[in-house]
Amino acid sequence: MENLIGSRIKTFRERLDMSQAELATSSGIDAALIAAIEEGKVTPVLGIMVKISRSLGQRLGTFMDDQVSEDPHIVRYADRRQDLAHHKENAEQYSYYPLAAGKTDRHMEPFFVEIAPGQTKQFSSHEGEEFIIVIAGQIELTYGKKTCLLTAGDSMYYNSIVPHHVGCVGDTTAQLYAVIYMPY
Repeated sequence: MENLIGSRIKTFRERLDMSQAELATSSGIDAALIAAIEEGKVTPVLGIMVKISRSLGQRLGTFMDDQVSEDPHIVRYADRRQDLAHHKENAEQYSYYPLAAGKTDRHMEPFFVEIAPGQTKQFSSHEGEEFIIVIAGQIELTYGKKTCLLTAGDSMYYNSIVPHHVGCVGDTTAQLYAVIYMPY
């Protein structure tokens, strides 16, 4: 399997004449983890990718895009591929399918997400905004100190700087569409 994400991180880091230690300091990520990602030994989780992309001054999709495409950019259902995990401890519970891979000039990150039951509650916080719409199952969104239950057809839009957790409720895998916007 080709190490596209790791090699792209290394390329952008080197363009900035930044060492792995400097990237570790600016992103708050352990230097050993950055080395493992660049070497293709570790697939980074979404939260780590957000921190790395911000530290390198790039949008998240820069590290996941396969090619440049013209408008309109279409991703066929049959061509979706799973990419990234949300939290290392819950990697098997969260499946992310990027819906705009290859669209290099985008400002949003759209995903189809499946969340299996049984995940550990871990909060995420980053600059930007998120929009989610549940299409199957039940989702619990904890946003700061507030908790909301969402079912199929429900949506929520929120400022993602506030610590938040999106998790599956019940014993059925939940499905949702999510759009993340992060200024860079």
